Amino acid sequence: MTSTHAFWLAGRQVTGEDTFDVTSPWDGRLVGAVSVPTDAQVEEAVAAAYAVRDEFAATPAHVRAAALDHVSRRLVERTEEIARLISAENGKPIKWARGEVGRAVSVFRFAAEEARRFNGGEAQRLDTDAGGQGRLALTRRFPKGVVLGIAPFNFPLNLCAHKIAPAIAAGAPIILKPAPATPLSGLILGELLAETELPAGSWSILPVPNDSMPALVQDERLPVISFTGSEKVGYAIMDSVPRKHCTLELGGNGAAVVLGDWASDEDLDWAANRIATFSNYQGGQSCISVQRVIADAAVYDRLLPRIVAAVEAQVTGDPNDDKTDVGPLVSEDAAKRVEAWVQEAVEAGATLHTGGKRDGASYAPTVLTDLPAGTTLACEEVFGPVLSVQKVDGEAEAFAAVNDSKYGLQAGIFTHDLQTAFRAHRALEVGGVVIGDVPSYRADQMPYGGAKQSGVGREGVKFAMDDYTYERVLVLTGLAL
Repeated sequence: MTSTHAFWLAGRQVTGEDTFDVTSPWDGRLVGAVSVPTDAQVEEAVAAAYAVRDEFAATPAHVRAAALDHVSRRLVERTEEIARLISAENGKPIKWARGEVGRAVSVFRFAAEEARRFNGGEAQRLDTDAGGQGRLALTRRFPKGVVLGIAPFNFPLNLCAHKIAPAIAAGAPIILKPAPATPLSGLILGELLAETELPAGSWSILPVPNDSMPALVQDERLPVISFTGSEKVGYAIMDSVPRKHCTLELGGNGAAVVLGDWASDEDLDWAANRIATFSNYQGGQSCISVQRVIADAAVYDRLLPRIVAAVEAQVTGDPNDDKTDVGPLVSEDAAKRVEAWVQEAVEAGATLHTGGKRDGASYAPTVLTDLPAGTTLACEEVFGPVLSVQKVDGEAEAFAAVNDSKYGLQAGIFTHDLQTAFRAHRALEVGGVVIGDVPSYRADQMPYGGAKQSGVGREGVKFAMDDYTYERVLVLTGLAL
């Protein structure tokens, strides 16, 4: 894992003039050196993608599907190797890294399935008015053009898969920029794509530095941008290119609501364990990790100690150990930021029940109550292993607390009542409502995205394909309908 890694330019492996090091956030060891594309090489990749766009859009569905199936199978074959790489560059515990590879396997398989059935054409009779007699409209979808995919560090394989796989399935060339902290997992996808028969130029994977992004974002040959990352960067991209199509998957501060009917010991144990697991998995570095627990007063006193105990039972330490639940954050600076936010909250009056300690890039799983409004933790996405627990009186107050946020990605509602589930679906200003579980559940084929400041558009293979394409109608005249 310590060799120099080339990047992928128009389907072939090349190197640039400079390199940068990728180091493990767990122990600081060198994981690998990555070659950086020159400006000329970036231009070559963009030009190649733009030149091949019509050819790629016309590529038979079976060719694109076969390539996607191939990547899915090869990911299965190389699961352990790739999981070790994710864990090394990201600090993710190995059991979660294996799960990430499994999800990427599914993403490429779903994309192969969608490639086979996408764009079948929808026929509409137009003779519902006299002026449309003998006319039939046939609607199909066509790629908007080359996609610029910008992926984050927290799921360095699967979120690259969510950019690449839908683009290939839809016949849209893609240029992928993996996160500078974790580029190696994305580059692995290049190895697998290079084994397929996709047209040269239809894909590139370029580990360019962040300061090179404005030029790519502004390039008129890249009309579609799919970005996953911070709210600040995402909206800056959208504001800078108002005429482009932007899909933004941004931040959240996921709420888990435990209502009064979720009251048996079995119920509360389940909720506490799910909350503890998914406030801390990936080191809390997931947009839908549990950051806020909103508990009805009827169950609060029985739930809180269960949550604290379940959080304290999370195994922290070496991400290479199969028993580890919580590894380091992506960097020591990230852990220092979380430390500062917790310290601010405690100094403002929050009660610390467990955790609150940093060791290098690692931060102990933390539970707070009495979090004052206006503190950074109460307003922003912590992106770390920290949760707060809040007592409310009834469903209406609980739903109001969920909505009292600039974010709106997903929410989890622990209730047995079907009517409550439908009221939550109507009332909550989020992109997804999960009943009977935490907000952290995501199936890779479902529509995924947020409301308010959590983004624009939806991912999930079919829904990303819709974002990458547009409808074009064909009107046939003089038909005997």
